[in-house]
Amino acid sequence: MQTQAEQQQPHTSIFKRILAGLVLVVAVALAIKLVVGMIMAVFWIIVAVAVAIAILWALKTLVW
Repeated sequence: MQTQAEQQQPHTSIFKRILAGLVLVVAVALAIKLVVGMIMAVFWIIVAVAVAIAILWALKTLVW
């Protein structure tokens, strides 16, 4: 026998389930894009620092 609260609880429609799934997929895709973007930003900062160090070393070696 079901309680009154269980009887009044509506079933989730298939449309709502599909919409929730799409929202979840979009949220995961954005999170992955954000993480990849952060990793790429760190990578390019490291590359820029390495290039600056290489230029300073080359100038020091050639000039002094």
